[in-house]
Amino acid sequence: MDRAISTTTLRHRQLRRWLLGLGILALLAAGALGLRRALQPTLRRADILTAPVEVGDVDATLTAAGTVIPAREAVLTSPLQSTIRRVLLAVGARVQPGQPILELDKELAASALAKLDDEQLRNQNKNDQLRLTLARALTDLEAQQQAQDLKVSSLQSALRDEQHLLEIGGGTAEAVRQAELNLRTARLEAQRLGQQLANQRQASAADRRELGFTVSVQQRSIQEQAAKLRQADISSPLPGVLTWVNDNLGTTVQAGEALARVADLSRYRVRATIADTYADQLHPGDAVLVRLGPGTDLPGTIASISPAVDKGTVTFYATLTNDHHPALRANLRADVFVLTRAHRGVLRLKNGPYYQGGQEQPVFVLAGGRATRRLVRLGDSNTDYVQIISGLRQGEQVIVSDTKEFVDVPELRVE
Repeated sequence: MDRAISTTTLRHRQLRRWLLGLGILALLAAGALGLRRALQPTLRRADILTAPVEVGDVDATLTAAGTVIPAREAVLTSPLQSTIRRVLLAVGARVQPGQPILELDKELAASALAKLDDEQLRNQNKNDQLRLTLARALTDLEAQQQAQDLKVSSLQSALRDEQHLLEIGGGTAEAVRQAELNLRTARLEAQRLGQQLANQRQASAADRRELGFTVSVQQRSIQEQAAKLRQADISSPLPGVLTWVNDNLGTTVQAGEALARVADLSRYRVRATIADTYADQLHPGDAVLVRLGPGTDLPGTIASISPAVDKGTVTFYATLTNDHHPALRANLRADVFVLTRAHRGVLRLKNGPYYQGGQEQPVFVLAGGRATRRLVRLGDSNTDYVQIISGLRQGEQVIVSDTKEFVDVPELRVE
C-alpha cells in the first residue's frame, strides 16, 4: 500500500526545483551578457586618438595653396631686337646694382642710331631752307604792300587836285569820278595785299611749327635709340642673386623678351591661390597665417588680389611680418590660412578625421572604458581646432579618430 510522502522530502524536492530554476536563469543571464559583449563593437585604446574639450581661441580660416617668392624680383628684358653676344655671370651669382650680366650685339642698333642722326641733319637743313624761303616770300609781300601804300597816297593827292580844279572851274566832274575810282581800286588792292601778308605770316608760322615737331619727334627717337644702345649691356637694377639667365649665345631675341631674373633673397612674400568661390571673402589687409611646416607659422596680411580668374582660381599676394625668417626659401610650398572670423574664449576640440564639416554631427565621448555617441553642434573651424557650440563640456575626452563606420552604434567598448 502507498505511503504518504513526508514533509521533509517535499521541502527538499521544492528546494531542488528552485535551485534548478535559479541556475537556469543565471546561465541565461550569463549567456545574454556574453552575447551582448560579443556583439558590441570594441576599440583598442592604442588604435584611437582622443583629445580633451578645452577653452581657447578658434579662428575661422580659408585654406589656400601658397608659394614663397622673393619680396623683390626684377625681370631684365631686351631693349631691342638683337642677338646674345656674351654672358658675364652664371646663375646663383650675387650681383650689385649696375653690375653687367649679359651683353647684346650693338651693331644693328648703332647703325639705326646713325641713320636717325643723318635724317635729323636733313630735317635741320630743310628747316633752314624753309626759313629762308618764307623770309623771302614775306619780304616780297611787304615790299608790294609798301608800294601799294605809296600808290594809294599818290592817288589821294591826285583826287584832291582834281577836286580843287573842279572847284575853280579848271576841271571836270568826270575827271574827279575817275580819280575817286582809281583811289578806291588802289585801296582794295592794298587791303588784299595786307590780308595776303597776314595769311602768309600764319602759314609760315604753321610750316615752321610742323617742321619743328618733326625735328622734335626725330630727336626723341634718337634719344630712345641711344638709350636702348646703352641698355644693350644688361645690368642688375638691384642687389640680389641671379636666379635665371638666357645663356644661349647667338640666339636672336626680340624687344621685350626676358633675358635674366634677379631676386633679393633677403626678403620674401607669398603668392597663394584659392578657389574662385571664395573670392568675395578675400580683402586687402586681411590677416593670414603662413604655415611652412610643423611649428613654423608666420603671420602676415593680404597685400593685393588679382582681379582675373585663371582656371577657377584666384591669386593673391601676402606680405609677412617676419619676411626674413630663416625657414623661408624661394619656391617653398606653404599652406596659407586667411582669417575670416575670430572667436575668443570658446569651447574647442582639436580637428581630426572625425570632423565632417557640418553644423551637427555625432561624436564619441570616452569615459570609464566606454565611448558613448553624442550629437553635438559645431561652429567655425580651422586646421587645428573646431568650435563647440553645444553638446560637450570642458574636460571631456572625445575620440578624434575616424569613427564613420560606427555612426549608428550608440556605444563602443574601449579596451
